[in-house]
Amino acid sequence: MIKHVVLFKFKSDLQETEKAEKLIAIKASLEQLRNSIDELLFIEVGINSNPSETYDLALISEFQTWDDLKAYVVHPEHQKVGAIIRQILDQRACVDYEF
Repeated sequence: MIKHVVLFKFKSDLQETEKAEKLIAIKASLEQLRNSIDELLFIEVGINSNPSETYDLALISEFQTWDDLKAYVVHPEHQKVGAIIRQILDQRACVDYEF
């Protein structure tokens, strides 16, 4: 099994209300991927509640194999959400590991 962990930090010049709305929309869009990508076994998306931390959103997902993770990455629905994220993205950190 493969665990895919991604942290997103969004641009600091966003207004707080706009940022909050976008975070909620991105979270919902990511969670909906479970309905359209068969290889995606588990997904959890969390909006940061700790003002002391700098990353805004966490994504944790699970896949059976590395090939399943690759299929997820190139899936058109994942690409659509990725395009939305990239519009406001400042930094991204990712760790993929077997468990």
